[in-house]
Amino acid sequence: MSCITSDNHRQYADSKKLAARARLNSEHTIAEIGWFPWVAQQLPLKSGDQILDIGCGPGWFWAGTAASLSGNLNLTLCDLSPGMVQEAVERCSPLPFGSIAGRQADAAALPFADGSFDAIVAMHMFYHLPDPVKCAAEMYRVLKPGGFLAVTTNGVGNMRKIYELTTVFGSPPHDPAGAAFGYDAAKRLMQTQFGNVAMTQYPARMRVTDPEDIFLTLTSYPPGEGASKEQRLALRTAIADAFQAGNGVLETEKETALFISLKVA
Repeated sequence: MSCITSDNHRQYADSKKLAARARLNSEHTIAEIGWFPWVAQQLPLKSGDQILDIGCGPGWFWAGTAASLSGNLNLTLCDLSPGMVQEAVERCSPLPFGSIAGRQADAAALPFADGSFDAIVAMHMFYHLPDPVKCAAEMYRVLKPGGFLAVTTNGVGNMRKIYELTTVFGSPPHDPAGAAFGYDAAKRLMQTQFGNVAMTQYPARMRVTDPEDIFLTLTSYPPGEGASKEQRLALRTAIADAFQAGNGVLETEKETALFISLKVA
């Protein structure tokens, strides 16, 4: 069954479909610090670093953290989607970075020389990859000795009460991204490739106050995107029942983590 982890060319031609899912998280996550600032705080970046962002999407991470990062970072924004690369470069070029470059590329065949980068960031993208092992090897190759790879992904229990609503489409009641490439898979892959990995979970939960944000999220990708009228009505009914049971809100746990591996010199 097609889902959020597949059909990448159509799902990520631009940021329109991604925006619905981003809104659910940005508007309804309860945390002491936002996701992007939290990740930025964990990254051991240094002034002058050459950074490769693989699966950069529309560049929201760098736009959201530029003010708190060193102004002398050199970013190469890389994505399989040329539309995402263009959007990311346009968004990040006016920001106070040392340099900005964009490159459309496949993570399994990176068009860069060995040891080109001080840091590689791959946020919520490994679950899209048909061959994560090959891609991790490519990331290792283009990383300088002493550099690091930072990967983010979800756990299978992420937003469980929301994903349970997708059973009206015949989908399993859990986060498809976490099921495809969750915590255990991330730790295993990075430990195997680098010989080390450190995991830190983002401390957050979700309290959704607008049912429409859930509906728009779950219908922004297959099978909800192509659901029949009857299935969409069933989804709205399930959402309404969940909000009624929660006295007008839907609360659920979040499972999202950062994994960092060092390339030992």
